[in-house]
Amino acid sequence: MTAPVLWAVVGATGTGKTGLSLDLAETLAARGRPAEIVNADAMQLYSGMDIGTAKLPSAERRGIPHHLFDALEVTDEAAVAWYQDAARAAVRDIHGRGADAILVGGSGLYVSSVLWDFRFPPRDAQLRARLETELEEHGPGALFARLREADPAAAERIDPRNGRRVVRALEVLTQGERTHGGALPSAPELWHPSTRILATSVPRDDLVPLLDARVDRMWADGLVDEVEGLRSAGLERGVTAGRAIGYAQALAQLRGELTRDEAVAETQALTRRYARRQVSWFRRYDEAEWLDARTTDAAQLASLAGGAA
Repeated sequence: MTAPVLWAVVGATGTGKTGLSLDLAETLAARGRPAEIVNADAMQLYSGMDIGTAKLPSAERRGIPHHLFDALEVTDEAAVAWYQDAARAAVRDIHGRGADAILVGGSGLYVSSVLWDFRFPPRDAQLRARLETELEEHGPGALFARLREADPAAAERIDPRNGRRVVRALEVLTQGERTHGGALPSAPELWHPSTRILATSVPRDDLVPLLDARVDRMWADGLVDEVEGLRSAGLERGVTAGRAIGYAQALAQLRGELTRDEAVAETQALTRRYARRQVSWFRRYDEAEWLDARTTDAAQLASLAGGAA
């Protein structure tokens, strides 16, 4: 048998990554190459965050082993450096069993942290705490102005309203390191030599109504009840989980800050914006083979799998 492959199924939310990954795993197995799936969606790492993340229920995973789902509690902070170690360990274990690993998700930096051989700058808990206090007292504007003066290139790659990203960039710069700014290395090298990247894409005019309908289904399927249950687990204290798209809006609805219609509309708008950012991120992957998951059939996947060696 040929050496195990690291596959990546990436793309914007709502473009069919989950179904394609399952079909790919079954196609590989039919060709004598067992495969297991590794999550690369930052919010699907959280236990109990199911409806708002479109997490595939265990009963629908077709018997294919899945890893790094429900790995964190909602009070934990999802750190990319932690994820890189955990995901690569999962890939090594899968390969050690003689199976292919399929990395699946749309969280760009999380995917990139596994696929490419780059290392994250150090952390300083005390410095970070001071910066977060400044953020809370003065908002992201003043901190972003400081970042723009210190590292204009990094500032261009960061949303000035994203306080967490601004704090992280300043934390790195203050330690005398060059911040990655959330970008890929200038000349990335693949971490695993046998890597195949499949990117899912849906035309924008088709994707927008799909995303809007998906958010409507989240509310119809009980997202607000799910969020209500997660409040007792500390969702509102979660630095990462409590700010997730959909979850933050459902919390605001429960607190009476938004009506249901306002919460849905805001979630739809943020989801559309997030999808645009995802497309921009993955378009930088020169190695990616772009597919429309709606029209990609098993025969096409078999052809792709045939070139996996």
